[in-house]
Amino acid sequence: QVQLVESGGGLVQPGGSLLLSCGGARGIFNVGWHRQAPGKQRELVAAITIGSTNFNYANFAKGRFTISRDNAKNTVYLQMNNLKPEDTGTYYCNAVRWPASHWGQGTQVTGAS
Repeated sequence: QVQLVESGGGLVQPGGSLLLSCGGARGIFNVGWHRQAPGKQRELVAAITIGSTNFNYANFAKGRFTISRDNAKNTVYLQMNNLKPEDTGTYYCNAVRWPASHWGQGTQVTGAS
């Protein structure tokens, strides 16, 4: 049984920072952070491979967000800097090990305008 728990969301002023955590993301999974804004499709924010050897960032995340992991803590992080109102949404952690894909419940990020 895989249970992913996201935390670290909140209300943040423009230009502010948040650190999101995804607990339960063991080192056997490739992990991605996704987000979904109201009325929009869920989209990939950033992804990290099992050994932290490869990273993938959405264009809007490049230069502002950093994904990392601590396999000893079974945790994947998303450091978000220079946040903008358009970063508002629910942020989800997705752990993948073919053929299984696991999602957390999400954590809300609200960028003040």
